[in-house]
Amino acid sequence: MNLSNIEQARFYMIEQQIRPWDVSDAAVLDLLATVKREEFMPLAQKSLAFADMAVALPGGQSMLPPRVQARLMQDAAVSPTDKVLEIGTGSGYMTALLAHQAQRVISLEINPEIADMARANLQREGIHNAEVRQADGSKGAPADAPFDVIVLGGSVFEVPQALLSQLKVGGRLVAIVGEEPIMHAQTITRTSETNFTATDKWDDNAPRLVNFPQPNAFKF
Repeated sequence: MNLSNIEQARFYMIEQQIRPWDVSDAAVLDLLATVKREEFMPLAQKSLAFADMAVALPGGQSMLPPRVQARLMQDAAVSPTDKVLEIGTGSGYMTALLAHQAQRVISLEINPEIADMARANLQREGIHNAEVRQADGSKGAPADAPFDVIVLGGSVFEVPQALLSQLKVGGRLVAIVGEEPIMHAQTITRTSETNFTATDKWDDNAPRLVNFPQPNAFKF
């Protein structure tokens, strides 16, 4: 793709996939137009940068489709003073989007190869307020808590209490929760030291994050 073709493909991604999927936040749409998604793709997959599909990453993991990442960004509603925890760095694209809106991003990636790739991508794109750690995301980053926003870059059966306890009061966690065939994107807000409210926002499926608790497989 030459430059004009890339910009045209980016424009169509935003206008044909993302806007029709109820993403109307101008700040998010501007970010999608400026943060170069193609620079965060594995080399062999670069041509799929703007396709409405998940893209394979090493270790059996994948990068969520653009419309899902855009919708999660809109739900997260990150502001410039926010400290953000991202679980599942993947290629670093979502990390880059978050870093453009937040004061600081800590991103946890369990797969060392993917963590290295994301670090290189972020460095090359000049993003310096995001730190990628190779770590088990299901535990969060308690030493750095509390966080204004926690974003899960894949699905979980349920959000563990260990992560919810790392939210500030007034903070929010966005995740895709449940089981196939229909999972729900959920925003959980910490309303006090002991209380949380959860709102189901939209339906979509996403690959599982590693090491999160699974439902008991036995059904009677």
